[in-house]
Amino acid sequence: MRDRLPLFLGIFVVMALSNAIVPVLPAFGEGTIHHGAIYSAYFLGAFLLVLPAGFLSDRIGELPLIRAGLVLTVISGFLLLVSHTLPLVIASRLIEGVGAGLFVASALSLINARTDHETSSGYFMALLNVGLVAGLIGGGWLVELTGDRFSGILLFSVLALIPAAGSILMRSGAVSAAAFPLEPVMETVRRLIRVLREYFWLWISTIVILGATGALTVLYPEFSDLAPGRLAVIIAAMNLSTAIAVVIAAHAHLPPVPTIRVASLVMAVAVLCAYVTPFGFIFVGAVAGLVMIGQLAFLAMAEARQGVLMGLFNTASYGGMTLIPFVAGYVAAVSTFFIAFVLVSLSAVFVAATIGRCGCRISRS
Repeated sequence: MRDRLPLFLGIFVVMALSNAIVPVLPAFGEGTIHHGAIYSAYFLGAFLLVLPAGFLSDRIGELPLIRAGLVLTVISGFLLLVSHTLPLVIASRLIEGVGAGLFVASALSLINARTDHETSSGYFMALLNVGLVAGLIGGGWLVELTGDRFSGILLFSVLALIPAAGSILMRSGAVSAAAFPLEPVMETVRRLIRVLREYFWLWISTIVILGATGALTVLYPEFSDLAPGRLAVIIAAMNLSTAIAVVIAAHAHLPPVPTIRVASLVMAVAVLCAYVTPFGFIFVGAVAGLVMIGQLAFLAMAEARQGVLMGLFNTASYGGMTLIPFVAGYVAAVSTFFIAFVLVSLSAVFVAATIGRCGCRISRS
C-alpha cells in the first residue's frame, strides 16, 4: 500500500489542480481567447510529455518520472498563485501539464505491470475522475465560500505536497521496468513501432471513446443553453459515473475485447440519449469507464514492459480529447447539432466493428 498510496493520492490531486482554475478563469485572463489559451496550455504540456514519459519509463524505471511529475505539479500550483500576467499564467499551466504527463504515464506504467493491475487501475482511474470533479465543483465552492479566487488552487497545491513527499518512500524494487534488463535504445524504439502497429485499433478506440466524452462537453453548452451551474453538475455526473464504472469493471474481471466491443455499441446509444436528455451523460460516463478498464486490461496482458504502452495510451487519450471535440464542434457549426451527435455515435459503432482486429497475446513478453 505504501507504493500505491502516493499514486492514488497523486492522480486525485493532479487532476483536481488541473480543473481548479476553470471556475476562476476570468480572474486570470480577459475574453474567451485568453481563457482558451490558459485552459489548453495544460493539455498541450501533457500531450507532449506522455509518450516520452512512457518511453523513459521503460528505460530508467517509473519512480524518477513519478517524483518529477509530482514536484512539477507542486511548483506549477504555487507559480499560478504568484503569476499576474497572461504569459506567466500560460507558462505555469504548461509546466503543470508537463508534470501531469510525466506522472500519469509513468504511474499507469507501474500500476499496469502489477499482478493486481485490474483493481489498481480501477482505483487509479476512479480517483482521476473524482479529482476532476473535486477541482471543478469543490474548487468553485471554496472560492465562493472564502471570496478568494486563489483558494481552490492553493488547497490542491498544498495537498500535492503529500504525494510528492510520499513518492520518496516508494520502493524501487516494486514491479516496474526496473525489474527487467535494460534494453538498447533502438530496441525500445522498435518495440514502440511494433505495438503502435499491432494494437492500432486499440489506439483508435481510445481516441474515439474518450474523445466522445469531450465532444459532448463541448457541444452541450450551446446545444442545451443551460446555466453554467447546471452544466457543471451534468459534467460532474459524467465523471462520477465513470469513477463508479471503472471500480465495478475492475473487480468484475471482464474479457477486454468483448467488453470494449459491447461498451462501444452502448456508447453509440448513450450519445444519442444525451441528445434527448442530460441524463445521457451518466450513461456516457459509465460506458467510457468500462472501455478504459477493458483497454488497460488488454494492454496489461499484451506486454510485460508497460512504459511505451501507457505512453501511447495517454497520447491517444489526450489526442482524442483534442481531435473529436474539434471535429464535432465544426460539424455542429456547419450543419446541425443532430448531425454532430450522430457522427459521434457512429464513430463508437466503428470502434465496435474494428476492435477485434487487435490480437492480444496472453503471454507477456
